Amino acid sequence: MDKNYYCLHSEICKTLANPKRQEIMDNLRDKEMTVSQLIEATGVPQANLSQHLAILRTKGVLDSRRQGANVYYRLANHKIIEAFDLIGEVMREQQIKTGNTLNTASKTPA
Repeated sequence: MDKNYYCLHSEICKTLANPKRQEIMDNLRDKEMTVSQLIEATGVPQANLSQHLAILRTKGVLDSRRQGANVYYRLANHKIIEAFDLIGEVMREQQIKTGNTLNTASKTPA
């Protein structure tokens, strides 16, 4: 693999390395949603949500379509959710191995 591949891979990983963006993707895993629906589902303020959606669209993670006054967002490629789920499996396996749970791991001071 050439260096360009690793740079592109890193950019996608950086894009996904945000908990709010992960939550947005998780909400879009099986359906399209409008900004209003995403605000209700995530609790992220509209201005902040719009920034995250723009980043996800720019990096090719999300697609959108306009219907009337609404813009609907959806995953551009469902393989991204497969990767998301695989990382979740790795986390659960690591927690079982170390005896930690998500609750205790997330409360550990940084």
